[in-house]
Formats: sequence, structure tokens, C-alpha cells
Amino acid sequence: MKQIHHLINGQSVEATSGNVSPVYNPATGEQSGEVGMASVADVDAAVDAAVKAQAEWRHVSVAKRIAPMFNFRALLAANANEVAKRLTAEHGKVLSDAAGEVARGLENIEYACGITEHLKGEYTENASTGVDVYSVRQPLGVVAGITPFNFPAMVPLWTIPNAIVTGNAYVLKPSERDPSAPMFIAELFHEAGFPDGLLNVVNGDKVAVDRLLEHPDVKAVSFVGSTPIAKYIYATGAANGKRVQALGGAKNHMVVLPDADIGLAADAAVSAAYGSAGERCMAISVLVTVGDIADPLVAAIGERTSKLVIGEGTNPDSEMGPVITAEHRDRISSYIGAGADAGATVVIDGRTDSFDNNGNFIGCSLIDHVTTDMSVYTDEIFGPVLCVVRVDTYEEALQLITDCPYGNGAAIFTRDGGAARDFQDRCEAGMVGINVPIPVPVGYHSFGGWNDSLFGDTAMYGPEGIRFFTRPKVLTSRWPDPATSAVDLGFPTNV
Repeated sequence: MKQIHHLINGQSVEATSGNVSPVYNPATGEQSGEVGMASVADVDAAVDAAVKAQAEWRHVSVAKRIAPMFNFRALLAANANEVAKRLTAEHGKVLSDAAGEVARGLENIEYACGITEHLKGEYTENASTGVDVYSVRQPLGVVAGITPFNFPAMVPLWTIPNAIVTGNAYVLKPSERDPSAPMFIAELFHEAGFPDGLLNVVNGDKVAVDRLLEHPDVKAVSFVGSTPIAKYIYATGAANGKRVQALGGAKNHMVVLPDADIGLAADAAVSAAYGSAGERCMAISVLVTVGDIADPLVAAIGERTSKLVIGEGTNPDSEMGPVITAEHRDRISSYIGAGADAGATVVIDGRTDSFDNNGNFIGCSLIDHVTTDMSVYTDEIFGPVLCVVRVDTYEEALQLITDCPYGNGAAIFTRDGGAARDFQDRCEAGMVGINVPIPVPVGYHSFGGWNDSLFGDTAMYGPEGIRFFTRPKVLTSRWPDPATSAVDLGFPTNV
């Protein structure tokens, strides 16, 4: 059975806690490995290695920081298929989704390779007579990332490249459910030529998380996960004097106006709701139909959903794989039942699908006539469940998003440019799509929601990521008049 250890100071290190966590293949239910859980001492060793590495790294020239980052990008691209296979084996997503995850991670490495442009400061000459004022951005020191199971390759790559090129060292605590892909990425990082100790990986649970949040040498923490945990991470980290960005949960709405292209909207809804088995924070989980488009749109989505191929992610015909655990599958099933009991119409019931093996499979569900007091609407299900809420007007649709405690992403489908422009202005969400169901920003913009979807002042990656991993320093300087100085020192004034 595969044993997964920590990576500390460039070496594979066994956990000292004596505790291990099983790693499963969600498509078969079989255990494929086990991962050692970090003790406080393990975390301290990783942070200590990072402190020592960062003390030298922060003085390395920007040009020399970029060179291994280019190597890292090339190595990851060359090994993209291997990373995708590891994602599919431990998360369950189909290989095409896994390949897309790697591609989005590569975008962030490419952005970090342009750090020479992003780190430029500002300069004001003669702010006062003979006085110049200028600013620089300097690294924080040691930073940490606590990343989720649903994107174990992409989310670490949201933060590691920017943190490293700005002069920091990094400690990663990935999900213990699917640790092989992030560990392989860390190995590629070292192969690229970065110094030992600059990127360390500790596997673990709450013990490791709490130690990172409390450790005095960890200056900043990035987190992606559920809203309750994001609140805990933010509050605990901030109480310990750390800079924190904590991305939480979501309940993303897709509004479809009566003038929308039904085929386009139906295709978008199916891919956005059921891709990666709905286990993504940008999944569309609420379809808001305005006016008389509801019946034909629900019918079109139902027709498409019934044809989706669900199976093992390694099967090239599969369009959706299993969910992460059997417990999560059962939780999703309970929400479908609760929706039906509350009076919603279960158009397609994923609980009735049958599968040939013991994997964590559940079919896609489409639930119509959902109201805002039902748990299928209020709670983040994080599975292949699409709820349909019917409203009469655009204003009602917009109000649903405003009233939702989350504010991660939202989308509108329409041919009306005026409605689209109004939506992008008034919609209470951090990322908005116009005829785009999942408006995840490219690597040179930044990712982050509003309200209960983000805690902290900055979003992730892109320009916001550079700001998060650096702190500004403003310098004011005045030098004596050169001619006067020369006379005072006894030098000839024409030197």
C-alpha cells in the first residue's frame, strides 16, 4: 500500500504522530494508500526549514527567482498527464476535468513568471525640495496554504507561485483525502531547481492546521474550503496576528431571462451544475428562471442530464465521476429527499441510478419548484444537484442573489445588453458571468467572492495575490547638495 509522507527541507519525512489516514479510490471504494498525519513537531520542523530557506531566498535577485519558476512551469506541463491521473485516482473526477485543473494551475505559474513587472514600485522625485519618496514591496517571510480536496492541484498553484517569486517560503497543508497530486507537484518544484526548504508539505488534520495558525513564524495563511471553517481560519489566524485570506462556500445562481437562447443556457447549466460531480465552489447550484422560459428550459436540461455518462474517471466515455466519499454521497441523497418532502418536484432523481461497483457514485439530480426556505436552496450541497427557482421578474431574480448569504459567483443568460449591464453592476457577487456559467477569472485577474464566500481583504492569485504576499514600504530620502558636500569634505568641487 502506498505510503505518503511529508516533504520537509527537500526530503521525504515520516510523520511522528503515529496517526495515519486512509486514502481511497472514490470510483472503486478501495483503499489505495495511507498518509501520515503531522504532529506539532512535524509542522514546526517544516516551518523551521522554511524560515532558514527564506532568509537567503528573499535576497536572491528577481531574475534568479524567475529562472526556476520557468523550469517548474515546463516540468508541470510535461507531466500534466501524470498529475491528472493522480487527481482522478484519488478525487474521482474524469480525466478531462483533471487536465483542465492542471491547465488552470499553469496559468498562475505563467503569471508569476512576470514578477519583474508586477513588483515595480512607485517613485516621486522632489516631493519636497531635495526630497524623494518611493515605495517598494517586500516579502512577508514564511506563509502557509491550507487547501481543499476538490482541486488538490489547482488551488495550491493559486498561491505557491506568487508567494515564492515575491521572496517568501511556503508550507502547504493539502487535503488528506487526495494528497498524491500536490505532493508530486512539490517534487516537481524541487526538481525545477528551487532551494530545499522553500516549499514544504505537511499532511495532517486539525492538529496541523491549528499549529500553522498559531506558529509565530507563519506570517500569512491562505485557505479554501467551507464557510464555517473559513470563518474559523480567519478568526484564529487574525487573532494570532497573521494576514489571512479564507475563501468559503457558495450557492451560485444562474439567472435565465425569457429572451435567452434555450440551447445555450441548457448546455451551460448542465456543465456548470454537474461537472466534477458538482464538487466545486463555482458550480451552479441554483437555476433562476424568469417568466415563461421555465418549462422549456427545464425540459431541455432534463433531456441533456438524462444522457450524461457517469462512470470511472479513467473511462474516456465518462462525463462525470464519483463524489469524494460514501458519507458525502449519502449526505447528498438526504438533501434530495428533504427537497421532495418539502414539496419540490424531483424531475431527475440521482438516487435511483445504479452502478456496477462499490464506488461513491450518485446520479445527477434536477429539482424544480424549489423555494428559498428549503434546505436544498439554503445549504451548500456540494454535489450534482441543480435546483430550479421560478420567479416572474428580473428584479425578483436579482433580489434572490442579494438575499443569499454567499456571494461567490453568479451568472445571467440573456440577449439583452441592457439587462446584462445592469446585472453586472448590481449583482452581489465577486465573480459575475454574462452568458458564461462559471466565471472563474484567468490567472492574471484574481479569484474571490463577497459576503460569506470570502474572509479577508484580498482575493487569490493575480494582482491581489501579489499584494497579499508582500507588504509595502515607503521610503523618504534627502541627500545633501552635491557641491556643498564636496566642499565640506575637502574635495575639489569639479570632481
